[in-house]
Amino acid sequence: MTSHLTVLNHPLVQHKLTLMRKKETPSSTFRQLLWETSMLLAYGVTDDLPLVEVTIDTPVCRTRSPILAGKKLALISILRAGNGLLDGILEVIPAARVGFVGMYRDEETLEPVEYYCKVPAELENRLVIAVDPMLATGNSSVAAIDRLKKEGASEIRLLCLLAAPEGVARMKEAHPDVPIFTASLDEKLNEHGYIVPGLGDAGDRMFGTQS
Repeated sequence: MTSHLTVLNHPLVQHKLTLMRKKETPSSTFRQLLWETSMLLAYGVTDDLPLVEVTIDTPVCRTRSPILAGKKLALISILRAGNGLLDGILEVIPAARVGFVGMYRDEETLEPVEYYCKVPAELENRLVIAVDPMLATGNSSVAAIDRLKKEGASEIRLLCLLAAPEGVARMKEAHPDVPIFTASLDEKLNEHGYIVPGLGDAGDRMFGTQS
């Protein structure tokens, strides 16, 4: 673990991740596990959010108690697989603003192609958490973060389920100010740009579209 990379290795996260890695896990179970895991990951990526104390009345007395400070944070799903993490995080942080950056990977060049972008207003005043299950080559994540910065975001975190060393290095080179949070730093990328040992294509596993 470095200051740029945090591995969220809670036992429940690691257990569910192992079940997702298994090739025989069906899409319905994979989606459920990803939803459950994303709720757990949400705690790790937000564990230092600033708090302020307010005065409230409990059924017993008046007291001072902490609540989140500042504007509601923004969750940005890097489509399409990012929605698998987004749904679970929204269970924990239902008031978050939500945006989407649509990226697909050109299978020949492995370069990202943007096809959609819709983000909340005032990103410059919000903590922005970009979510995408796989940080492989890092090209799509770098392109998505590039776009978010153009939209005004200045405090950004990237949350992924799995990361490859190549993707982490690519992100650190392009965006050293964006910390990465992941459930696992895997071994490497193979010749097709897939994470090893990985779990295959997260979008295909979620939606049952693998050949």
